[in-house]
Amino acid sequence: MPRIGPHLKDLRNRRKLTVRELAERSGISHATISLIERDRTSPSIDTLSAMLDALGTTLVGFFNDIQQSIPYSPFYNEDDLIEIGDVESVSYRMIGMNHPNRQILMLRETYELDGDSGAPIAHTAQEAGFVLSGQVELTVGKAKQVLVAGQGYYFDSQMPHRFRNVGKTKAEIISAVTPPTF
Repeated sequence: MPRIGPHLKDLRNRRKLTVRELAERSGISHATISLIERDRTSPSIDTLSAMLDALGTTLVGFFNDIQQSIPYSPFYNEDDLIEIGDVESVSYRMIGMNHPNRQILMLRETYELDGDSGAPIAHTAQEAGFVLSGQVELTVGKAKQVLVAGQGYYFDSQMPHRFRNVGKTKAEIISAVTPPTF
C-alpha cells in the first residue's frame, strides 16, 4: 500500500520548503506535518488538502502521482491485496490497486459468521461473482436466494442489493464490479 508521508515529504523537498515554512503556508502545525511525513499519523482530508494547496497541487494530482510511482506488475501475492472492508465482519480484499486505468473492481470477499454487507445499497455498475465456500444469502431488489459453493450471480448494481453469511462457517466469494464502484 502506498504511504502518503514519504510522498508529501518528497513534494515538500522538491518545492525547497522546510517543515516550518510549509506549516506557516498551510496553517498546519510543524509537529503535525512531521508526524504525517514519517507516517506516524494519518491526515484528515482537510489537513491533507491544506498541505497540498500550500504545495501547489490538488488531492487528485497528488494521488495520481502516487499511483504512477507504484511499480506495475500483473501479478499479486496475498499481501498485495488491499483491504477495503472490515476484517471483523466482511473483508473486501482488492486486487489491482496499482493497475493503470483500472476499469474493474476485483474482490476476494470473506464473510465471517453473521457477516452482513449492511442495508441494501445501489450504485451504477454491474456485479458478478462466485461463491467459493460457505452460504451467502444474496438479495437483489425483491429477489432473494442462498448461494453455496459453486454457484454465482450477475446483476445490475442499480438494484438495491445485500450480501449476508447465513451459514455456520466463514463464507468466501470472488467478485467483480465494473465500472469500479462500491
